[in-house]
Amino acid sequence: MTLVQMQPRPVGAGPGHETVAEVMDAAGPQVCDDMSVEVALSVMAAARTGRLVVCDQDGQCTGLVTHAELAAVRDSSAYTDHVRLRDLLGGHGSFTSPVTMMADAERAMPTRLGALPVVDVQGSALGVLALSR
Repeated sequence: MTLVQMQPRPVGAGPGHETVAEVMDAAGPQVCDDMSVEVALSVMAAARTGRLVVCDQDGQCTGLVTHAELAAVRDSSAYTDHVRLRDLLGGHGSFTSPVTMMADAERAMPTRLGALPVVDVQGSALGVLALSR
């Protein structure tokens, strides 16, 4: 897990100097990493969302998956119903802290996901920082 945390927000900083906590979205649906791709797609459809925060058995955030990513896996020739979300999270280990400055968090965000989970010091998901709001 890579936690991105730079400098806390200076008192009185204006627009353009926001922290992640000031602009993050709610975490939305959180699912366990042992969930299958098909079930995760169903959860997304029911929740009308394009992404899910993935957590381990202890409730710690392990990453983020998107609808496009899961659909591509499901539609691949190598797909089986035994594929679990934890199998897909190899490159998603970036997270940020709510006190991180926006500019720092945006630089750390995986562009193919367009979002970055926001976690507390214990690794629990607090929200999601999305590129396009």
